[in-house]
Amino acid sequence: MKLHHTSADHLNQFTTYGDGFVKINGVDYRGSVIVTQTEVREWRPARFEDLTEADFACLLELKPEMVLFGTGKGIRFPHPKLTRALAEAHVGLDMMDTGAMCRTFNILTAEERRVVAVLLGE
Repeated sequence: MKLHHTSADHLNQFTTYGDGFVKINGVDYRGSVIVTQTEVREWRPARFEDLTEADFACLLELKPEMVLFGTGKGIRFPHPKLTRALAEAHVGLDMMDTGAMCRTFNILTAEERRVVAVLLGE
């Protein structure tokens, strides 16, 4: 699905998403990724079942206010022990389907919020 692009041209924005891919500023990404306002990089887990505590703890290096986790077509919730580092650092974590995550990320980054999006490539 194609998304409305905000006027924040200096920021990463999701422009399209579909089964197994997202486009950020028109560039196609497949696989698991971490997305910030200015960076896109690979994320280690390939599948939901591969998630570990370290996968979420490493997000703290990015100093987010909030982490948005796109879980595909439906919403899935990791075990709370996996996300404990975020909770202890008072970083919000919102689980949402990938489409909602893309739209929410675009809005929050346009507001200059320190948000990190993560999504799995499955």
